[in-house]
Amino acid sequence: MILGLIAALSGAAAVVAGAFGAHGAQGQAAEWLRTGGQYQLIHAVAAVVALGIARGQAAAVLFVVGGWIFGGTLYAMALGAPRWFGAITPIGGLALIGGWLALGWALWQRP
Repeated sequence: MILGLIAALSGAAAVVAGAFGAHGAQGQAAEWLRTGGQYQLIHAVAAVVALGIARGQAAAVLFVVGGWIFGGTLYAMALGAPRWFGAITPIGGLALIGGWLALGWALWQRP
């Protein structure tokens, strides 16, 4: 199950980002790392849960992709990428919202 593996790697990346934000970065960079890590970790767990629900695979994909886009753009800026990367971050947020809606739909469709 590749998607489950990617979700697990997403959780690991989130912990690394959060730890670096707490111990190795300062100012705005630290905040971006903590925020990205928090969102990515929550949605890595949500993806694993969604995989256990019938018809939850679409939600899991959106959680993983959204987590990587949302967190990844924040991590990139924290590491020196141009601030315009912040314009990409909401795309990840929209995917995360879509994941919650897809999860709700999957739960609604359960027998």
